[in-house]
Amino acid sequence: MTTRLLLTRRIVQLLIGLFLYGIAISLMVRAGIGVSPWDVLAQGLSLKTGIEFGWVTNLIGLVVLAFWIPLRQKPGLGTILNVLLVGPSAQLGLDLLPQQTELWAQVLFFAAGLVLLAVATGLYIGPRLGPGPRDGLMTGLHARTGRPIWMVRTAIEVTVLIVGWALGGNVGIGTLAFALLVGPLCSITLPFFAIRLPQDAATAAAGLESELEGTAEQSAGLEGEQDAVRFDVRDGILLESDRAAHDRFARPDSPFVRAPQPDREPRAPREPSASRASRPSRVIAAHWLDDRITRRPRHP
Repeated sequence: MTTRLLLTRRIVQLLIGLFLYGIAISLMVRAGIGVSPWDVLAQGLSLKTGIEFGWVTNLIGLVVLAFWIPLRQKPGLGTILNVLLVGPSAQLGLDLLPQQTELWAQVLFFAAGLVLLAVATGLYIGPRLGPGPRDGLMTGLHARTGRPIWMVRTAIEVTVLIVGWALGGNVGIGTLAFALLVGPLCSITLPFFAIRLPQDAATAAAGLESELEGTAEQSAGLEGEQDAVRFDVRDGILLESDRAAHDRFARPDSPFVRAPQPDREPRAPREPSASRASRPSRVIAAHWLDDRITRRPRHP
């Protein structure tokens, strides 16, 4: 498959996934037995402001995206389209679907919405064109605070749930079912719909890929914690530790420092403790943020 056809497939899959994600939200809302924490917040704000649910979802996405600025994250194409498209598709679903009052119909609607949401998540994350604004907020806070993904995600969603509940959002058995089941379901759909990019194509179009994907890590929290990307800026050095470091370190144009640091005293070797000895080793790559990396002046 050529690079152009592959990009077309990625964008089409992204659009389908975002549309179905909104429909899935509307199914769970019409079930009336509880929704996800972010949808509880959207419901509460919709009740208080009188603005339709779908447009409130858009506004929340824009506000969350604004928090990316202090976190120094750049949105990708998928991030922007997520903010623009999920709300309208959710509102379309709400306009077409009736509110359910019979228990069997409520359970059916909620189950259909939850399964469809897992499929839609796999579809829109699979093309790797940037995470949703809420996912990027989670990974950005993880990178800046150093707290584990699970802790950051739990703190965000509990806060959102409490605020939405106080505003009148629908918290019920469906909210608990969502929390317990969405992870296992997405663990099935994510690898199924993942699009694997050819290594040579990704290298040849690295600039375009950077623009399309943004800088927020999309897979953090979806894989093992050891595979999540972490960035840290200290004393003019950008540290990165993850599987991607292995790949970039092997590239011939890699900017990673391979020589000893000229203005740092070498550390004395430390005896590994019992707890450290059981952990797998991790690659640490250092980017020097001055002239010594490229040996070219910054201002020609």
